[in-house]
Amino acid sequence: MSVNKYQPHLFILPEDDANRQLANGFLLHQEINQRTVQIRNPAGGCEKVLKKFQTDYLDGMKKYPCRIMLFLIDLDRKNERLKHIGSKIPQELADRVFVLGVWSEPEQLRTSTGKTFEKIGCSLAEGCPKSKNDLWDDDLLRHNQAELERIIASTASFLFG
Repeated sequence: MSVNKYQPHLFILPEDDANRQLANGFLLHQEINQRTVQIRNPAGGCEKVLKKFQTDYLDGMKKYPCRIMLFLIDLDRKNERLKHIGSKIPQELADRVFVLGVWSEPEQLRTSTGKTFEKIGCSLAEGCPKSKNDLWDDDLLRHNQAELERIIASTASFLFG
C-alpha cells in the first residue's frame, strides 16, 4: 500500500532485513495507522542507507514537505555513527529525518529479549507515544531516548491512534 505523499507520512529505510522485521513488527501494533507508513527495501548497510537516501529520497523529501524519514540502523557499538549520519543530512531537512537503532545489532536484542524481531517491534510501538515501556530502557536501546522523543513529537498526530 502506498502513502498519500501530500499528507503527513513516514518512510522507514532499514539498514538490513533484521531492521526491516523490527519495522514490520512496529506496524503490527493496533495503535499504528499503517496507511501513513511505508517501509522501504533494506539498503544493505549503514553507509548504503545514506547513499540510498541521497540518491533515491533526497529530491522527494524536498518536493513533499509532509514526508518524514526514519533510518533504522545498527550502531555496531560506535558512538560516532550517529554524528556521522547527522552530518550527512541537509540542514533544511534535519527536522524531518530521524535515526534510531540498536546499540550493537538487532540480533543481540533478539537474543537478550527472547522475542522475534516482529514481537520486539510491536513491543516498541506499545511504548509509544504516551509512555515509554521497559524495552526502550534496555541497554541496547536507551541511547535512542532523545531521538525517540523528537520523532514522536513529529509523527504522533498521524501515526498513532
